[in-house]
Amino acid sequence: MTELSELRAEGTNPGVVFIDDNASKTSTEKLKRFYETAVREVLSIDDAYAIISELHLDYFGLKNKRGLIGALAAASFLLLHAKKSYDYTYELIVYRRKEIWGTLRFIEDASVWAADEATYPLVWDTVDVANKKLVLVPHSPCPVLFGIRGDSVDAIYKAYELIQAEPEERKMLFITNQGTDCHLKNTEKLWDYHSYILDGVVDSNPRTIEGGHVLFSLSVQRGNESVDCIAYEPTKGFRAIIRELRIGDEVTVYGSLKESTLNLEKIELRELNLVVERTPRCNTCGRNMKSAGRSQGYRCKRCGTFSAVKDKVIVERAIETGLYEVPPVARRHISKPLVRMRMGDKIIHPSR
Repeated sequence: MTELSELRAEGTNPGVVFIDDNASKTSTEKLKRFYETAVREVLSIDDAYAIISELHLDYFGLKNKRGLIGALAAASFLLLHAKKSYDYTYELIVYRRKEIWGTLRFIEDASVWAADEATYPLVWDTVDVANKKLVLVPHSPCPVLFGIRGDSVDAIYKAYELIQAEPEERKMLFITNQGTDCHLKNTEKLWDYHSYILDGVVDSNPRTIEGGHVLFSLSVQRGNESVDCIAYEPTKGFRAIIRELRIGDEVTVYGSLKESTLNLEKIELRELNLVVERTPRCNTCGRNMKSAGRSQGYRCKRCGTFSAVKDKVIVERAIETGLYEVPPVARRHISKPLVRMRMGDKIIHPSR
């Protein structure tokens, strides 16, 4: 770790923690609580030190050692995975040769598309079909050549064999919590930098704001509060779904809260509002009535006919009920793709 860490980078504070595979039941319960807190809450380095000290764990860290938080959570997850405590997936990470770190990667695009076609849906988020982009390749000058995520080790290695790329330095298969939604929680109180599943009713029609982001307000059923929900521009076609929402639609939103705004990862349209209120028409001449004044109903200026309320009209909607997701190019690694969410009678609309 000392040799390979980029210690000059301000945010690099690496750490490593060692946990015995035969940890006691008491230790396992403490590690379970730490792991769940790490992926759903905000922890300090002191929280990690407390568990390390209490359980007498071996560890090593550099600089401010904040990496010990993630290291302890990751090691705890691996231990708990062996006890079948959580959903899990795999990622095969292929590494570049050190002498070419930071240079342009060579990966034959056509071979990646062929690998995806041969292994999807057991292997997912390799490509983004709708946006015609590769997703398995990092954008940074890091040592990773590419990573293949999926539910089947055999399918992952099949995809790997089909991909034509520059010579590798090594590859490693990891057990991960990617694609599991383990970061999401149900709770009445909402806090920034936490991720939630919220049931609610749309209480403002969506609007597009500067930058191409789409925003609407949700009245949260649990907790009796309102929260803004946003589909950012990088979510591309997902925004078209959000733009079709109407006041009164019953939805479930999945996402992370930052600055009191929920960054959407998925949305379930549970019940669509098919009733629209419109200015009433005159039964005599067929023209639209005019407002007779605030809270005074509507009157036809030509015929004098009167209506106390607006007309209610049943309309068709351009969207259907079911689960929708952001495309792979915008998906957080921990967010579960819909291809992994075939749940009973729920309707899903995968991004491909």
